Amino acid sequence: MKNFCSLFKKDCQMMLAGKFFFVAFGSLIIYTLFINFGYVNFMNARLYNVYLFDPQGTQQGRSELIHPVTSLEELNRALSTDTNGIGIDASSGTPDIVFYFGSEKADHHRADYALSLLRQDKQYNARTVGTNTPELKQRKEMSCELLFIEIIAVGFLGIASVLFKEKQMGVIRVHAVLPFSKSLFIVSKIMVFLLSDLIFAALMTVFNIGFHDAVGILPDVLVQITILSLIMTLTGFGCTMLLKDFRQFSLTYLVIAIFAAAPVFLSANTSVKMAWIDWHPFYHVYIGLKKAYFGMPVKNPVYYLSSACEIVILFLIVQTAFHKEMGKEG
Repeated sequence: MKNFCSLFKKDCQMMLAGKFFFVAFGSLIIYTLFINFGYVNFMNARLYNVYLFDPQGTQQGRSELIHPVTSLEELNRALSTDTNGIGIDASSGTPDIVFYFGSEKADHHRADYALSLLRQDKQYNARTVGTNTPELKQRKEMSCELLFIEIIAVGFLGIASVLFKEKQMGVIRVHAVLPFSKSLFIVSKIMVFLLSDLIFAALMTVFNIGFHDAVGILPDVLVQITILSLIMTLTGFGCTMLLKDFRQFSLTYLVIAIFAAAPVFLSANTSVKMAWIDWHPFYHVYIGLKKAYFGMPVKNPVYYLSSACEIVILFLIVQTAFHKEMGKEG
């Protein structure tokens, strides 16, 4: 425990000297400003515009929010400039929904919204589902996505910057001859980054969702952040041991970041569904994090068992690579 505390203190000092915590705090402020003064205001202003072409006047009692058009050409022009808008072609007497294809869930929502404005009766009245207001839903979604990206970047690039610097300073060479368990070196690094990621996640959740709404979901969110942080930190540690310099590492990070983020966001937030996405480890972590933000934590024990096995396997790989690196240094 004494050796571990010494290593932990040294790692914290290295991260302070490298201004790691300063950069993380700056990212937190930027994300918070973006969500509170940029994204939420922009999304609130993005109401779905509904355009109606009804030359025979068959649709009575429609909402004042509907924009009437006089021809199909005008309807097409309106939708061409407003790709989130919904068109209603009632020239045949029956309303047909027309819009540019997006995601499946959003498209159903847009169609229902247009019909609810077209016919103001009980048949199309919307009902409230859940406790999230539209603004709170937007805050949770964006907080989840930015946090997922941040943990991937911090866990991977952060530990690489520290380890490459320690390589240059000869720290690993010194630890190769010190009389203590070499695994403590790995555990200390992991714990420093895990602790910083948990604090970052907690602050970001509270700042952007509010303390009252964050209290109930924060434990489940931190569980998912723990899984993601351990996976990314161990992956970054292993790559640092196997690669020669930061230039090679940067290329590896680009490949891993694209692999980790792009397919996940496409499959989770759009209609693009990849057949192999269920085998993607980060996809399940992202879905778990998103469910935690919306108060529906993952309860499947297979998910947690698989995550634990993945973390153990990564640790063993990292341990082997680290011992090999220490042998070179010695």
